Amino acid sequence: MAMNDEFDALIKNKTWELVPRPPNVNVIRYMWIFTHKEKSNGDFERHKAVLPRAWYKCFADYVSSLGFQTADRQFFVHLQKGSEMAYMLLYVDDIILLASSILSDAPLWLLTSEFAMKDLGPLNYFLGIHVTRHKDGMFLSQRKYAEEIIDRAGMSSCKATSTPVDTKLKVSSTSGAPYDDPTHYRSLAGALQYLTFTWPDISYAVQQVCLHMHAQREVHMHALKRIIRYIQGTT
Repeated sequence: MAMNDEFDALIKNKTWELVPRPPNVNVIRYMWIFTHKEKSNGDFERHKAVLPRAWYKCFADYVSSLGFQTADRQFFVHLQKGSEMAYMLLYVDDIILLASSILSDAPLWLLTSEFAMKDLGPLNYFLGIHVTRHKDGMFLSQRKYAEEIIDRAGMSSCKATSTPVDTKLKVSSTSGAPYDDPTHYRSLAGALQYLTFTWPDISYAVQQVCLHMHAQREVHMHALKRIIRYIQGTT
């Protein structure tokens, strides 16, 4: 059902036109992404089906017509004279809108009138990041995401450590035996990279283990596990 809803929305928004294929050109394939939408507590909410390239082009063209400038492929900025501003972040088909009071309603109203979308209210969970509002700002937490990394590494009962790196250990690119599961290593290292968004104190240690993505060894995995043990002690 989710796939049909997505396709119907693309047709309604006139995302594309069928035209004869020009000679001597390659056709670029569109790939569907199927995933699960989760609630902020991690519970399953619904199935999702997205045709990213088609959706992005349709959305980007319309947002540009509203006066937004593209900062990169997913980030749009709209500034008016004075201090009025609006920022919009797009990830697949999830959108975050941050705007000053005067501009807060207009972009949302225009988007909902053009696209089939639902306003989920104030931001509280996005891409594994919990958002808690305070009078002085917002607090961002990746605690649940960190716990998932620990569980994926099979280290839920590991002994915590107070530092993310062993300063006495000298790690080189050739020391020790090769690690026997490169995919597992790269998966954990990549997950730790995203965790540095709210755990900046592990940035250096994560950068060091990521240097060995192409040829990881046992000693590098030990260094990676040291980071996870540190996270275990701070969650």
